[in-house]
Amino acid sequence: MAYDLDANKVVSRWRTERMQREITLVRWGHFGQPVLLFPTAGGDAEEVERMQLVSALSPLLEAGRIKVYACDSAAGRALLNREGHARHQMWLQNQFHHFVRREVVPAIHADCKSDALPIWATGASIGAFHAAAVVCRFPDVFSRAYAMSGTYDLRRFFDCGPHDFSDDYFVSSPLDFVPRLGGHHLDVLRSRYVLIVSGSGRAEDTAESWRLGNTLGRAGIPNHVDIWGAEWHHDWPTWRVMLPRQLTEWTNEPVDGEGGDA
Repeated sequence: MAYDLDANKVVSRWRTERMQREITLVRWGHFGQPVLLFPTAGGDAEEVERMQLVSALSPLLEAGRIKVYACDSAAGRALLNREGHARHQMWLQNQFHHFVRREVVPAIHADCKSDALPIWATGASIGAFHAAAVVCRFPDVFSRAYAMSGTYDLRRFFDCGPHDFSDDYFVSSPLDFVPRLGGHHLDVLRSRYVLIVSGSGRAEDTAESWRLGNTLGRAGIPNHVDIWGAEWHHDWPTWRVMLPRQLTEWTNEPVDGEGGDA
């Protein structure tokens, strides 16, 4: 019998004052390592299910090796829809990360019945940007990122001049804030890991992956850039292969303190 995703799916909705809007958080699975899966660009929390990425993870979900969480990509949606002015969109990008840290992470810990569980982050395209960013910004709660086909320099998406970028943008962009990190934050981050993967096919830009990897490497942050061949495009069929393969490998490793009940 095929794994019943709906029977192991929980949908939560609440209003976040940090972003002044309703947000949805969805969980699939009943036990295992918590994985926060960011949608692409302006995708909603259930985009990853509609695009069959959650189905591709069914063997891991059924085996109780992972629990997958996804929330609406509110900042990406505001950027794509040109909500307000560019600085508002930058503010929302920063607020989105704080929403993840202060609202989504506690919800995951409550669901797993433990506030000590390190969380893995993943996503594709702009979702990869957020996965890398939350590990780099909040290494106290995120231990690994698997960033697929990432877009890491978002400046070209904002409708403003080169001198109009605010602190909200720079503190939320790993390419910009990682070189300025130091002290305890950087010490903790140097015990984390970011795996950056990209195909070489249609609409892929491997230079984005190398730039992030080099930025992290110069700061002493463990990372690896993995470039796949030209047959792997910037599209869901690629990510439906990449993510299950990597999470299978990671969940085969013994990691102390990771896992949790439904």
